[in-house]
Amino acid sequence: MGLRCGIVGLPNVGKSTLFTALTSTKALIANYPFTTIDPHVGVVEIPDPRLHHLVDLFHSRRITPTTVEFVDIAGLVKGASKGEGLGNRFLGHIREVDAIVHVLRCFADPEVVHVSGEVDPLRDMEVIQTELVLADLESMQRRLERVEKKAKSSDQQAIKDIALTQQIMGHLNQGKGARSMNLSLEEADQIGQYQLLTYKPVLYMVNVAEHEVHSDSPTIKRVKEKAKEEGSEVIVISGKIEAELLDLSPPERTEYLKQMGLEETGLARLIRVAYQLLGLITFFTAGETESRAWTVLRGIKAQAAAGKIHSDMERGFIRAEVMSYEDVVSLGSEAAVREKGLLRLEGKDYLVKDGDVIYFRFHV
Repeated sequence: MGLRCGIVGLPNVGKSTLFTALTSTKALIANYPFTTIDPHVGVVEIPDPRLHHLVDLFHSRRITPTTVEFVDIAGLVKGASKGEGLGNRFLGHIREVDAIVHVLRCFADPEVVHVSGEVDPLRDMEVIQTELVLADLESMQRRLERVEKKAKSSDQQAIKDIALTQQIMGHLNQGKGARSMNLSLEEADQIGQYQLLTYKPVLYMVNVAEHEVHSDSPTIKRVKEKAKEEGSEVIVISGKIEAELLDLSPPERTEYLKQMGLEETGLARLIRVAYQLLGLITFFTAGETESRAWTVLRGIKAQAAAGKIHSDMERGFIRAEVMSYEDVVSLGSEAAVREKGLLRLEGKDYLVKDGDVIYFRFHV
């Protein structure tokens, strides 16, 4: 699995500028080419220095990073849930992503008129939240009608569905997103199948002016407080800085970031926070033919992780030969790891850790 993020926001908040900066990685980050699928979708290879070290150690002929896909979701205006703007098309695009990156405008610019007349990120948060809540309410109402018919025939699962659906609708009617609900493990597993827009993780990207990139203004603090209430994350970014990075060479880019007091690009920060938000980790496969990074959910077992590579590996799983990235790099080779007795043989229930270098043994 790769990471798929939908970028949303009201008009004139800097969404398209940030999308261009994030996905034009041939200029943004050296050696990480960018592929355009269509004008509104960009696939970015995730920069991970660990993978390059493995390529050097294993003398790999090919390197395959894991990816993040950004979808520039256009068409959101007030009333989208009722078909305004791109309406259902916009909402349909959100259903297909793993996480929502909501761009909030916190910069003033008389030449870029805000759709609501003045800059107010908290109001903008509320506008999009309201549209997603209304769309989910409509979806849940249709679901309720379906399961009520099934419940008449004493369908026990339908009866459970009615209770959970009514619980969700009550929460949504308070203007709250489904992701802020307190759910049991069974309910969380069930609600995950409903494709609710407000259940998707949200990362708020606060777009500020260049001189405010380190700011923690009262407005930004309120945005962070609101995000914390709903279990979301916030990163502060300057679309102008990210756009200027596009025209710089790698050495110039590094120097420019240093001058601005930044340690990494907006893309790197977004990916890091998104991984944390979604509970994702990276494991590696490495050898002379190829060194490759794989994105999986934290807590995945070895046999299921093998299935991410190929279904035959999962079906015929025998064992996993596991080394930690740190051991391989510090000792300098797989042979040295084996000599030190640090290569572990793990069974199908082993929980894969971030940075594991794994060779899967399986039978066809």
